[in-house]
Amino acid sequence: MYLVLFALLVFSTCHCLDNNEENQDPCGLLRQWIETSSMSVDLNKEGYHRELTTTVELSPDAFSNVRVLLVYRWPRGVYVDPFQLASMSAQRDWQILLDSAIDLELPAHQTSGFVTFVYPGLSKLTSGPLKVTIPVHGRYHMPSSDGEAFTFITIEAPELLLRTETCTRLSSLEPHAVVNAPCTVNNLTTCGWVQIQQNQMIGPISFQIPVGDGSLVVPVCGGTLLITLICCVALTKYMWKHRIVDA
Repeated sequence: MYLVLFALLVFSTCHCLDNNEENQDPCGLLRQWIETSSMSVDLNKEGYHRELTTTVELSPDAFSNVRVLLVYRWPRGVYVDPFQLASMSAQRDWQILLDSAIDLELPAHQTSGFVTFVYPGLSKLTSGPLKVTIPVHGRYHMPSSDGEAFTFITIEAPELLLRTETCTRLSSLEPHAVVNAPCTVNNLTTCGWVQIQQNQMIGPISFQIPVGDGSLVVPVCGGTLLITLICCVALTKYMWKHRIVDA
């Protein structure tokens, strides 16, 4: 009888120790935060100038321990204005890193896509969901050759990445993939981040912007040239009639 009681006591003690070790395992905590996280994306405003808002839901106990990174892969039909983002620095609680320089004047067909890394600010005082709102601007496109008045631009949902300083065995967090990305907005080095697979089910967001009618290029150019010639002839005739010459 005493032997059975002793065995039960040893088993319960070991089970409690295993539970405590699991609770203290930083990778176990990171897995828990991964499984309870969620993300949504909304596009606001109209026309060429839009706002893309990303909302991230995290477990309340994760804010002071986890780091969050949103990776946006933008198509060539849009751009973000670095000068506008810099002017917003006092009003936003996130930082952004661009992978390349952005020319604000180029049309869409002369540019390529680019990537931005957004680091939301986290602290123990953070409460509620994380929200990142990025102003997005449409580029001018080539005139349509089929008479269409609008063209569609598709923006993929950002990738949600998480990491902690204490969890180094990221490979144990399968099926979530591990990717390399800049550790901080300073882009001094890269770190391993866990990519949240469940958020890949969020579909892309599409919107349309107006484009010119390519079938009208010849009439418009011809009409413009004709009006310019008529004005030049009329002006020359007027100057000749009234003997308007340089002094």
